[in-house]
Amino acid sequence: MPLYRDFSDDTAIILVWKYDENDELNIDELLEPENAEKVKDYHPKKLLEVLMVRKLLKSIKPNSKILYKEREPFLSPKDAEISITHSYPFAAIAISKNKIGIDIEKFNPKILRVIDKFTYENERGFIPFDTEVVFYTIIWSVKESMYKIHHSKHWSLKKHYEVRPFELKHLHSIKCRVHDDQISDELKAKVEFFDEYCFTIVEE
Repeated sequence: MPLYRDFSDDTAIILVWKYDENDELNIDELLEPENAEKVKDYHPKKLLEVLMVRKLLKSIKPNSKILYKEREPFLSPKDAEISITHSYPFAAIAISKNKIGIDIEKFNPKILRVIDKFTYENERGFIPFDTEVVFYTIIWSVKESMYKIHHSKHWSLKKHYEVRPFELKHLHSIKCRVHDDQISDELKAKVEFFDEYCFTIVEE
């Protein structure tokens, strides 16, 4: 199982795998019995993504499982924080002592159809017209990563998640925050590009 990318740092193990048809993914060996019902109607590609994440986990923590609480993944035994993401043919896992969120997105012009769903007009002034797809994909991915840290506490990517203006030459320290009437949690995102994908890491 050759890794595609390793973005690990001092606090987290962050691994990305790109699927190859020669890779062996045995559902009986990899899937937790607790998740059998959850995946029974999954599309074959989505099931492959799920199994890829499990195989990545086995390479790091062979005695651990990924279980879910209200759609939120957690490690069992719960001795670390976890975040997972997949977009065929890629899957990734992050295991950290701190809360962490990762997300992978393919650059696709279709994102321009839905920018009103996750940004306000006054958030868009810094975005150059000729690279709109890249910027909006990054913003979406950063907000998805923050959501995975806070989970369902704040559900609106448009209302509760903010990505401050940034430049493409400075993608390792994008300022962002989760906020409501009571809290304002300031965070930083790190963004990587590979193939035609954007990969985002937000650590608490």
